[in-house]
Order: sequence, then structure tokens, then C-alpha cells
Amino acid sequence: MDVLDRVYYMRAIVGVVAGIVAGFIIAPGTDQSTAVGISVMIGIIFYIISIAIGRGIAKNIPKEQRKKVATSGVFPFIFLLIMFMILVFTALHQSLVS
Repeated sequence: MDVLDRVYYMRAIVGVVAGIVAGFIIAPGTDQSTAVGISVMIGIIFYIISIAIGRGIAKNIPKEQRKKVATSGVFPFIFLLIMFMILVFTALHQSLVS
């Protein structure tokens, strides 16, 4: 498996974890602007963590490919963060949503 593939999948897994954390942190009754702010801040924090992990994974690659480490897997990270945040929030507060 290529190094950038490992960074891609690692970032997808970190997006899932960030979505689960955001789903637990956002409480029912939170206004929309606060919930968006919380989820964006959680996303930024976990993305910075994934950059640090990605640099550790890709420490021995050529300099041309090193720039791709920071951007590899951005879209799965965002998609999975949003998807798992919605799933966890809905599962936890199912009686309040309907």
C-alpha cells in the first residue's frame, strides 16, 4: 500500500472519530450557529491532529509528494465528519428529533 493511501485512509478514520465526538458534544436545543461553530472547531482540531499523524507516516517520501500529505483525504474527512455527527446525534436524541 502506498504511503499516500495510508494517509488517505487514516484521515477518513479520523473524520469518523471527529464526527462521533461532535455528535456527543452537541446537545439538543443548541442553536444552529453554535452547533456549526462547535462542529467546525472539532473538525479543525482533528484535522490538525491528522496532519501530525500524516507527517509521521510519510516522513520518508520525496519532497514533491510531501506537499500532498496535508491535502490527501480532505473530502472523505469532511464527508465522514458530517455523516457520523448526524448519525450519532440522531441516535442519541431520537425521541427529540421526531
